[in-house]
Amino acid sequence: MTDSHTEAETGSDTGSETRAQRAARAAAALREAEAAARANAASRPADAAPSAGRAPTPPGTAAPPATGTAAPPATGAAAPPGAPSGAAPRVEPPAAGAPAPRSGGGLPALTGLFESAGVPAALAARTLARLGPDAAGLLRDDPWRLLGVPGVLPPQADHFARRVLGGDARPDDPRRGRALVAHLLTEAAREGHTVTPAADVLRELERIGVADAGAAVEAALDGGEVLALADEPGFDEDAPDGDAEPAEPEEALGLARWALAEEAAAEGFQRLAATAGPLLDDAAVRELRAGLPEDRSLLGTAAFTMGVTVLRGTPDAVEGAAVELVRAAAARGLRSAAAAPTARAAARLGPDDPLVTSLHRLLEPAAGPAGTVVFGRGEQHPLELDLLVVTDASGLDIELCAVLAEACADGTHLVLGGPEGAPPPAGPGRPLDDLEASETAPVVSLDTGPPGPGDPLGTLQAAVRGGDLPAVEAPGREVVVVPAADPAEALHRAVQLVADSIPRALGIPLDDVQVVAPAAGGEAGTAALNAALKARVNPGPGRFAGLDPGDRVVVAAPLPQAAAGEVGTVLGGGPHGLDVEFADGPVTIAPPDASRLRHGWAATAALARGTRRPAVVAVLSADGLSRPVVATAFGLALRHLSVVQAAGPALARAVRDAGAPVRRTRLAGLLAR
Repeated sequence: MTDSHTEAETGSDTGSETRAQRAARAAAALREAEAAARANAASRPADAAPSAGRAPTPPGTAAPPATGTAAPPATGAAAPPGAPSGAAPRVEPPAAGAPAPRSGGGLPALTGLFESAGVPAALAARTLARLGPDAAGLLRDDPWRLLGVPGVLPPQADHFARRVLGGDARPDDPRRGRALVAHLLTEAAREGHTVTPAADVLRELERIGVADAGAAVEAALDGGEVLALADEPGFDEDAPDGDAEPAEPEEALGLARWALAEEAAAEGFQRLAATAGPLLDDAAVRELRAGLPEDRSLLGTAAFTMGVTVLRGTPDAVEGAAVELVRAAAARGLRSAAAAPTARAAARLGPDDPLVTSLHRLLEPAAGPAGTVVFGRGEQHPLELDLLVVTDASGLDIELCAVLAEACADGTHLVLGGPEGAPPPAGPGRPLDDLEASETAPVVSLDTGPPGPGDPLGTLQAAVRGGDLPAVEAPGREVVVVPAADPAEALHRAVQLVADSIPRALGIPLDDVQVVAPAAGGEAGTAALNAALKARVNPGPGRFAGLDPGDRVVVAAPLPQAAAGEVGTVLGGGPHGLDVEFADGPVTIAPPDASRLRHGWAATAALARGTRRPAVVAVLSADGLSRPVVATAFGLALRHLSVVQAAGPALARAVRDAGAPVRRTRLAGLLAR
């Protein structure tokens, strides 16, 4: 068994005191930022709230306080262990010893700074969203902070620093080393990792020309944004010498936001397991189980007796079992809810059912500082539920998982569902897989049996999940394979299917057709597909930040009004913002937040995973294929699946051989301690 911990918790060597101080400094920085964010939220005038207003309070929850606290965002840091839960996240706190940031300036000041330094003006909006209204002041104090803006590379940050600092921009500047380490760990997080071996970081720093890689790491640790972590192996019981010492722990590095989120999630799951009591007496459980198949019976027993349960099965089976379970609980007087990934998914699962909601709405989102999303539900204002079932927890990254765990009150029973073989979440971590791997929670697998002979779509979906790609007979055109010689032809075929063939031949309207591709980039990626689809189905000049009324959009990063993956339609816009109709009503998105929207006729499998559609067009070229991605794309289809096959033999190989890439995470080890 592996014992994973921060080095701040040990006193095994002479450097442990310094590491403990660093970890404490990181937590202190987070707490200071949280306190400032709470003060900002408390002082914000009422008319500064998002125009959509607060989402309706779901059944079984209490109305939020008038100035409710906010929990960590899906895109921000989870509250550190010991910090007040429900606080807003840290947003780029200043490093230890750095000058206090000046307030004000906003976009005009940043635009002026960029103009003087030769930085493209198009980068200003992204930088303002990342660093906040005093971005110009922060960048004058530390120009390498620009490296924290998505899309900026080290040579570009170095060029900017030379323009701002002149001769004072030195390669050995601690600010540069700190930024480069954070950049490398951020790049690793984009690949899903929450932790990276220190040796890998040092090696990469040397590769990009850092003369003293060790000093760069020390600067990052001193700043508090990066923590030193270790995985300490246990004793090997099979070793020939029973007195042998375990191997030295391998030092690793991680951004504080991910490290603290994993610890918060672990503590939350352990708390729920420890505080859970039976929700029903034995007689009521026996009554509920009577006549149920064995798998549903086991699910009922686990859900009503255990604090945390993992539920596996096909998408249909998991969704159906979740709704049945919360309805059975509510019928017995328990406060219960089923939480779907998006409002559109919730509307499909339980039309007009007050027990079914979206997880985003359940956690009561609101606008936080510097464009973050904060949640009203947390340790100080937990959900008032006896039973909560999340229908697709495989899509939760580690930060949203930490928010969810902290939002559950002591004694709440949490069931986390997820399709078998689902791809990992779009953000860092793999909480559901780690929870299952830790063997600290019961796992219930639903037995659905093979699809019947009259279900070619279900047959194909089940086969792909099992690693096979058979040809299926579909006389009702439930499955259609469209060969394409290259990505350009795939693009043409996809547009033809969406705009003409499927609506005309199958009677499925355009609004019910979703195009899915493995990635955004490439000749047949979602960016190219959306450009071609817009030109065909809703041409226009892009009057509002590249969007026109009638455009379909998808939320690429969480908004106060909508979760990532939520799909809506643009109604209009202006200086006040962008008006969008989502499944749970119209909202107005502030101009700075509109950059989180993408055209949504086509979406990546990672974004589309939360919402199934009557018809799906899966556009598959050789790039980015894996069995989980293909299974997710195919599994989104409810009635019809068109496969635009531009991958050739690579598609069958990917389904047969390619699993999801391994992610480096700590949650399983933390839970098993």
